[in-house]
Amino acid sequence: MLKVVPKAETATLEKPGQRMRSRLLDAAAARFKQFGLADVSVAEIAADAGAFPSQVTYYFGTKEALFVEAACREMLYLARDAEAASSHPQNEDDYLETMVRSVIGEPGLNLFVEALALAHRRLDLQPQVQRTFERLDGESERALQEHRARSGLPPASTSVAAHRFWVIALGMGARGGASGEAPEFLVQEMLALLGWRKPQRKD
Repeated sequence: MLKVVPKAETATLEKPGQRMRSRLLDAAAARFKQFGLADVSVAEIAADAGAFPSQVTYYFGTKEALFVEAACREMLYLARDAEAASSHPQNEDDYLETMVRSVIGEPGLNLFVEALALAHRRLDLQPQVQRTFERLDGESERALQEHRARSGLPPASTSVAAHRFWVIALGMGARGGASGEAPEFLVQEMLALLGWRKPQRKD
């Protein structure tokens, strides 16, 4: 499972400056997931976080940098939650399907897709995205190895499978945002691309 510190625990672990950064990221993520980048102002984010607009500039520099960092954090939260949902014993037979359904159509995925488009044009934002991909691939590979161990499968290289999952998920997120296709359709498309077959239930 991705080792992202739960929001409820951050207040006891962080210094005042770190707490303010977290509050601004929480407020920004909530706003951006609902309205997107263009329709959210720095003043609104600051007000939601109980901060001043100048503090957004102090901690993040620009609204775009705040957007990308918030989107990257939300993507890691989404991956963590999807892995938690799929690792429950009753979901082991449907591990891949549960992972896909936990990700496709989620606001965090859509936010990260928008952040990727922004970083494509802004070289200064790319290091944050690259670090997120590295974290996502590494932790997802570990989670897949743990799934294989729980299922009694022999150890195997899972780096390609873990990377492929997120590449396809991001492609489905971008496709859904551009086409308006329903999440259920995109779920089935992704499962087909991954070669998934519905497990046979044991009586």
